[in-house]
Amino acid sequence: MENVLEVRHFRKSYRGKVAVRDLSLSVAPGEICGFIGHNGAGKTTLIRSVVGAQPPTSGEVRVCGIDVWREPVAAKRRMAYVSDNPDVYDFLTGAQYLDLIADVFGVGTEERRRRADELAGRLELSDALGDPVSAYSHGMRQKLVLVGALLHDPALLVLDEPFVGLDPSASHELKAILRERAEVGGAVFFSSHVLEVVERLCDTVAVIRRGELVASGPTDEVRGSESLEDVFLELVDQKDGIAVARRAR
Repeated sequence: MENVLEVRHFRKSYRGKVAVRDLSLSVAPGEICGFIGHNGAGKTTLIRSVVGAQPPTSGEVRVCGIDVWREPVAAKRRMAYVSDNPDVYDFLTGAQYLDLIADVFGVGTEERRRRADELAGRLELSDALGDPVSAYSHGMRQKLVLVGALLHDPALLVLDEPFVGLDPSASHELKAILRERAEVGGAVFFSSHVLEVVERLCDTVAVIRRGELVASGPTDEVRGSESLEDVFLELVDQKDGIAVARRAR
């Protein structure tokens, strides 16, 4: 079965400085993949190239077998992206924003209303859809862009720190939504600093450090008998040669 996301020998450099080097990974249908690393490790650099926001220096990114840079429109129709900073036009209402996104992806009137009503209800945003986005809190904006990302039923959902700013109820519901998408064959690729969420939710995990993939595979195999947090810290320590004092447990 073809992978939903395929990254092959990805490399990105800025003004001669390498941000990500020779990175390859894949996400299969029905899989939730957590992408973790310290600040500046290269997570957002890779994600921005996956969603077509910046070209790689070399290598290849494919979504549903489609090259993101050779056929950008076709590739983007099969995915959705939520950044770590949910920017939305302030002069629109929440409902107008969702209509705009639905128009871009060609979602019919009946289908968009059904999906918007369902998702906004689950994330407790329904009562605010008639309000201008300028009145929204960060968490409300995050909920809005998440609803918008799911309107066209994308094969691949790419999320950069999706749980930041969400209240506990919405965070719990988002986890359920992501698992449901995987159960019907969708793929999810998301970055997060909340390792407990990655450990509990993700089928696979990829660990990046200073632009290099240092571990990847099924979550249970990567963590072994330890917690994902312990494994992550050990990987960082081994690469840096730094001894980190462990707290007594």
